Amino acid sequence: MTSFREDLYELPRLKDGAEIFKGLKARLGGDLDPIYETFETPYTVYSVFKGSAKVGVVQGVNVPGKGGVIQVFLSMDPASAEIKSFFFQRLESPAARQLRAKEFRAQFAGLSLGDFYKHDYYAAVKPGSKADKLAAIRAPALDPSGQLDYETSVRGVRKNLILLDAFVYGRRFEPFFERATQATEKAKGRKD
Repeated sequence: MTSFREDLYELPRLKDGAEIFKGLKARLGGDLDPIYETFETPYTVYSVFKGSAKVGVVQGVNVPGKGGVIQVFLSMDPASAEIKSFFFQRLESPAARQLRAKEFRAQFAGLSLGDFYKHDYYAAVKPGSKADKLAAIRAPALDPSGQLDYETSVRGVRKNLILLDAFVYGRRFEPFFERATQATEKAKGRKD
């Protein structure tokens, strides 16, 4: 790295900010946190350069954990939109040692937002599929409070990817989200 550029994204100031915020809630699959996930929450994206070549994209998000805020940061490949590295800037959890373990975090390298949406698809259409990369992640052995922080951390990775897809990658993974949504609705219709 020889330099970086910092870009601030404030949803109220973006032309499509309200749409991004509404989409964040739909793509996370639940309610947003009233402290860390408001419409007014600003996001900073760092573009990392080696000379004039862009070699990385870095962003962090906050998610509410059992012991306080969890700050999940991703380093991304600027071309493929795949995770290069995942780390915690802040993690107050009884499971902090296990979640910070290099072996655990390394399992996310190479994943993209498409893999998270495909996980939703497989869960609805073909549970247990070997093609489901997210289901292959081995969670550390944790007590119930640590398990909550594991799930929250994975949600933080997903949230980060959703925002980066909107801010940096031109919503390239939208077709995966739409297909997963259709499959989930179809699967619910069969159960009803």
